[in-house]
Amino acid sequence: MPSDRIQWFPGHMAKTKRLIRENLQYVDMIIELLDARIPYSSRNPEIKKLVSPKPVLTVLNKASLADDTVTEKWCEYFAEKDGSHVIATDCSTGQGIAKIDKTVKIMMSEKLRRYSEKGMNVPIRAMILGIPNVGKSTLTNKLCGSKKAAVEDRPGVTMTKQWVKTSIGLELLDMPGVLWPKFEDVTVGENLAATGAIKDTVLIREDVAFALLKKLIKMYPGCLCKRYGLTRDELDIEKSGHDADDENGFVYDVYLSIGRKRGLLLRGGEVDEERCAVMLLDEFRAGKTGRITLDVLE
Repeated sequence: MPSDRIQWFPGHMAKTKRLIRENLQYVDMIIELLDARIPYSSRNPEIKKLVSPKPVLTVLNKASLADDTVTEKWCEYFAEKDGSHVIATDCSTGQGIAKIDKTVKIMMSEKLRRYSEKGMNVPIRAMILGIPNVGKSTLTNKLCGSKKAAVEDRPGVTMTKQWVKTSIGLELLDMPGVLWPKFEDVTVGENLAATGAIKDTVLIREDVAFALLKKLIKMYPGCLCKRYGLTRDELDIEKSGHDADDENGFVYDVYLSIGRKRGLLLRGGEVDEERCAVMLLDEFRAGKTGRITLDVLE
């Protein structure tokens, strides 16, 4: 049975801080890109202090994969908490992309006015910060209208900083994706692993899928029923025959049930747990399981 804890120990924080500080002098503002499915887990708690006094535009990307009601609440929360501008975007559907141009011009209106008075046509420069696989390069290419930055659906593709001109008069500094150490919060590591921000090769996929399934049973049982042909009773620990304190055993049974329903079996009829894990993660990441947000506001 997979464990219920994802161990996550990213390093290189000092190097990351230095890289940001060295390039901060070249930009007018920061575009902080978060994953709309995990707005809290994908946010560096030190970012505001690190980039101050540069203004920050917070963008919740991959919004079409997230629960839109929860995304709206997170946008309101960040705007109220930080007093900053917040936009929900999605590069595959185009949601919110047009708002970036308008919002940047509002945020930079004073600087643009000074440039105009001096007869200068100087582009606004922004640094894009975010975790791996959050869509920094994809957003950059969307704003460019052409493929400028390296894009691939796995973390760690953008390995060096890149300056890119966009079609909206904004120059972007696309930085390598970085993970921030939050050792005190295991849930953060689990959520980052589930969305693919942490490379699958450095973790046990069965553990990642098990932790994800445990959350989905509690938070989105209807999505699991619809996608995998489960019943509500199958997702009710009280009706499953398990003791209330045997949550892991209950989740494991659901895990095996999903594998059997999908026909992911080894010779002899046992569930191929590795294939089941890959399937669960792939379908969640592609949005096939439903529109799901793992970070929720109380």
